[in-house]
Amino acid sequence: MASSATSVPRGAMFVNTPVGNTPEALRQAIVDNLYYRVSKIPAIATSNDWYLAVAFTVRDRIISRWINTFNAVIRGDVRLVSYLSAEFLPGPHLVNNMINLGIHDQMRAAMQDLGLDADIVAAQEEEPGLGNGGLGRLAACFMDSLSTLKVVSIGYGIRYEFGLFDQEIRAGRQMEITDKWLHLGNPWEIERPEINYEIGFGGHTVMGEDREGRYRVWWVPEREVKGVAYDTPIAGYGDGVVNLLRLWKAEAVESFDFEAFNQGDYYGAVDEKVLSETISKVLYPNDEPPKGKILRLAQQYFFVSCTLQDLIRIHFQGGNTIETFHHWNAVQLNDTHPAIAVAELMRLLLDKHFLGWDKAWDITGRTFSYTNHTLLAEALETWPLPMFKRQLPRHMEIIYEINRRFLGAVRKAFPDDEARLARMSIIDEHGQKAVRMAHLAVVGSHAVNGVAALHSELVKQTVLKDFYELTPDKFHNVTNGVTPRRWMALCNPRLTRLISSHIGGEWIGRLETDLKAIEAFADDTGFQEAWRTVKRENKAALARLIAERSGVTVLPESLFDIQVKRIHEYKRQHLNLLHTVVLYNRLRSGADASLPPRTVIFGGKAAPGYFMAKLIIRLINAVAEVVNRDPAVGDRLKVVFFPDFNVKNAHYIYPAADLSEQISLAGKEASGTGNMKFSMNGALTIGTLDGANVEIRKAVGEENFFLFGMTAEEVARLKAAGDAPRNYYDAHPELKEAVNMIASGYFSGGDASIFRPFVDNLLYEDPYMVLADFSSYLECQQSVSAAYLDPVRWVRMSILNVARVGWFSSDRAIRAYCEKIWKVSPLQPEGA
Repeated sequence: MASSATSVPRGAMFVNTPVGNTPEALRQAIVDNLYYRVSKIPAIATSNDWYLAVAFTVRDRIISRWINTFNAVIRGDVRLVSYLSAEFLPGPHLVNNMINLGIHDQMRAAMQDLGLDADIVAAQEEEPGLGNGGLGRLAACFMDSLSTLKVVSIGYGIRYEFGLFDQEIRAGRQMEITDKWLHLGNPWEIERPEINYEIGFGGHTVMGEDREGRYRVWWVPEREVKGVAYDTPIAGYGDGVVNLLRLWKAEAVESFDFEAFNQGDYYGAVDEKVLSETISKVLYPNDEPPKGKILRLAQQYFFVSCTLQDLIRIHFQGGNTIETFHHWNAVQLNDTHPAIAVAELMRLLLDKHFLGWDKAWDITGRTFSYTNHTLLAEALETWPLPMFKRQLPRHMEIIYEINRRFLGAVRKAFPDDEARLARMSIIDEHGQKAVRMAHLAVVGSHAVNGVAALHSELVKQTVLKDFYELTPDKFHNVTNGVTPRRWMALCNPRLTRLISSHIGGEWIGRLETDLKAIEAFADDTGFQEAWRTVKRENKAALARLIAERSGVTVLPESLFDIQVKRIHEYKRQHLNLLHTVVLYNRLRSGADASLPPRTVIFGGKAAPGYFMAKLIIRLINAVAEVVNRDPAVGDRLKVVFFPDFNVKNAHYIYPAADLSEQISLAGKEASGTGNMKFSMNGALTIGTLDGANVEIRKAVGEENFFLFGMTAEEVARLKAAGDAPRNYYDAHPELKEAVNMIASGYFSGGDASIFRPFVDNLLYEDPYMVLADFSSYLECQQSVSAAYLDPVRWVRMSILNVARVGWFSSDRAIRAYCEKIWKVSPLQPEGA
């Protein structure tokens, strides 16, 4: 149980502490924080000391707004939205908070008065290692928009001590380095040791009657850990509220065995501490070995149980009863990682608050909603039944009962359809029995949504088809969005200033309605030239960073062709690479002297155990090594693998892109958010009709989007026909030459064995149909080159892309969640 906090009278008022936001007041506050919080004087302060002083100064200006926001929760004025996610990838907080609080220019002036370089101070901040890719970045964008739109909310996750990994490239290979993001501390978080909960694992259950004669089940865990809250305030833009990111750190219930220590067992004295803290040690431990699976399940249950206990505590603080929990709480499950929440809330309601099954199940279903993020069957999480039962015996009992009742409803709706029952069961009975977490999430939620229009339709037609046929009203679409605060105002200040100088600055908080005003300047020659200047300066900045990180010199005037995202076969970085080899061969032979200079930039991390993805990284670097040193090509083609793609590096990459590669096989990408960030920063998209590409193309205009490839329907038909990938290889001489070069060892010092698995996979399996789409992709890339050679046409297309993508703001996505799924309204000022 949580330690009880001091009670606050309901309706208590909080008054903002007057703090000055002039450069003079901020300068003094920085110095005060350097003295009193960092305990340093200017003469000996390091860059990190100054960063901490600046960060504390900004944080101080957030706190009073934060307290006022959560006073509304205690008063019971609002329905609280809780966003449960295994990942949050917010990126550095300092500049983002300065922008959102409206003190960016004043803080920079204050730092300048102190002789500080604001960019150097900001660069000191470590990127929070709390996420991996799109899932975590989406969650961070949503938290920004929730605060901006004044929707009172808490993001719940895990305070990972170490992030996924920092990526280094050595001899062309990905090397995984420990991400020690907390090694210099984190000024944005506030430890809450008084908010802690004990979480059980293993053991057994006991059934019987309690003293009041009620039937009860007691879970007797084998071991327990303690979850301790760490809070990070998330400030909304302008007059938005300040919400909360609450992350859980695992600690031992008893961290030191004094008796063991006195007996000389010094290591044994801290065994429990080491074992317990493992749970929040690292993001996504390798789950190939059984111990890795156990740890992943433990992580998920740990943060979910802490979260639900916390929400019940907050609910009671508002003077509410457990029966009204769903009235005041909307809980979003971001993918299947928090799906165990369905069974855990049932456990708490049944075993701790003594509700009957029907009432508990009604509350549970009205509380939860679930976002599906994948169409890949292998990405729908399952847990081996024996392992699950050993770790969470009470939850296994509850899931069995949920499943029994659910299958009864399916039987009633679809009599004599045993195959359907087997497909829909929460328990997979085929082979090694397993718990299907996506099924549990769907059954236990009142709403299920996909994250792009195409994805939501394919969810209903494929992975969750049976569930859609049973409860069609439960399914919705909410296309993803990204926050313009970080992905335009912060990362692209040059473009932000240009746009604001023509339409005013209000668009940053009203992207959907205001950004389209710049379309009126698409044919204005002065505006076009200013737009080109912004892009040229952004490309020069990225070129300097590329030279620093990789030693490759690239021309800013070349076409920056960029694909940055997680390395995965379905995202088809190898399709892009094959085209690059074809370009290289054309330039070597002098076959097409009219091609514009092109810099092809890749970036992204491969999962440590994903052999083919890591081999693709190695091949990209091998091709780069040959191409970049070939005098026959010179500066007309450069290939770069940008290491350690993350939010900080993305701040340079998105604004510099000319061409955005969104080339996944149609029907495989749920949405994508990188496609939105590129478009918002003026890049043109080459892509398939996959994920949110479909909606982006419609928004920006077909003539401003480079489309290629099969549709999802054509992919399905071709797969059903069993077409052999080698047919495409044999039919396309340039493709054949590129593949043969890789197979021969041309890019690997004559060693044909290194990339043989890659070539064999393409020629004999090609599960993501790279070869089938290659001809269409090559033809489309020729259209890209022709368009780039017409600078007036290109800049006009770029302007129109930005003008027309305001709908892809995460503000719009959050409004849709509020209306369709959560049924919540923004916080109103007192007395309104």
